Amino acid sequence: MQSVALIDYGSGNLRSAEKALVRAADGRANIVVTHDPETIAKADRVVLPGVGAFAACMSALEARDGVREAMEEAVQRRGAPFFGICVGMQLMATRGLEFGETAGLGWIAGDVKRIEPADPAAKVPHMGWNALLNVIDHPVFRGLRDGKPVYFTHSFAFFAKDPADVAAYVDHGGRFPAAVAHGNMAGVQFHPEKSQSAGLSLLADFLEWRP
Repeated sequence: MQSVALIDYGSGNLRSAEKALVRAADGRANIVVTHDPETIAKADRVVLPGVGAFAACMSALEARDGVREAMEEAVQRRGAPFFGICVGMQLMATRGLEFGETAGLGWIAGDVKRIEPADPAAKVPHMGWNALLNVIDHPVFRGLRDGKPVYFTHSFAFFAKDPADVAAYVDHGGRFPAAVAHGNMAGVQFHPEKSQSAGLSLLADFLEWRP
């Protein structure tokens, strides 16, 4: 049975992400909540959750001895499939521009910036259900489609340098990326664990993905 390392670095959505992954796996994968570098380095798949500020999450991740290096071993060198959720997705960026500039993992070129809706009626934080747009043809996103509502709660978004790395968009007073995909890595700004059947379908497709 394949092992899925769900990274424990104190993220607030860790347990809800675990429950959703266990449900999506339906006994076909072993979901391991861990910050053990050896377990992470050898995992078949890696999932990084995250809520809150980019800088705080990056600092918390770096504070776990050997975890970043183990993730890089698994994802960057071995090619294990990776999935980031909300800030866990944002951390793949080159840098975050929240409360100053903070270096990210640098796995996908781009910046995490505050969303600035052109429509004054569109409030920030962006919270609630919103439809996906321009969903790409990709194994992880095959269960989603344009117009499919998913659950968001955020003030910042990941603006990838290369538009080809954007897997879906959302419109909240203006269009911005809602998901990214590059090589063996994918991630979403919304919360699959709060997106009911659409979120479970997405996680199940990730667990079956063979990049």
